[in-house]
Amino acid sequence: MQKQDIIFAWLGSILSILFFLVVNYLTNPDYLWFIYPTFFILLWPISMYSIKHKNLKLHSLFTSVILILFFITINYVHSPFHPWFLYASYPILWWPVLMFMEKGRKTVSLAIIGSLMTIVYYSFLNATISPQYPWAIYPSFVVLWWPLALFYAKKKEYYKFSIAASLLIILFFIAVNTVSSPNTIWAVYPIFIILWWPLSMYYFQYRRN
Repeated sequence: MQKQDIIFAWLGSILSILFFLVVNYLTNPDYLWFIYPTFFILLWPISMYSIKHKNLKLHSLFTSVILILFFITINYVHSPFHPWFLYASYPILWWPVLMFMEKGRKTVSLAIIGSLMTIVYYSFLNATISPQYPWAIYPSFVVLWWPLALFYAKKKEYYKFSIAASLLIILFFIAVNTVSSPNTIWAVYPIFIILWWPLSMYYFQYRRN
């Protein structure tokens, strides 16, 4: 890939953005729709530069920054009174973080730290921005699978993983049942199905070994 290709990509991107900006201003100045194609156009020269230098870390960093700026712009234009970009920006930041931490990203310690940080972060947003419903239990349930799966996969203890994972799912359903509809005990139905996972692992794998 020649240097001229990257220069052409930047010039083409700038001209395209200016074109959409002018068309937006002349046809519908009250609605800034040009910001949507601008985001995708900027990925063209950035991707070419990263591929040329074989630097995927740099690509993840630049793309994450542009994506977050895109969300901030959309948030400010359409709903400036509710900072929803904070919900989406956090997981995007983990992309360059994990790219730069080549050795640490496969460790259980980083998975535990990352999961705890995620739980604290979304719990804080839940308590400060939208305290009407404790929705933080949903991302907390998802991120806890990261250290749990990594820990047992490294040890190749799949039967123990089925027990720990089943307990996590059961606690999740109990929590959702408690906060969503405490007068209806519906969590027993999915819990009954989940219990078959460690039981089947015990009789068809663990017991045979």
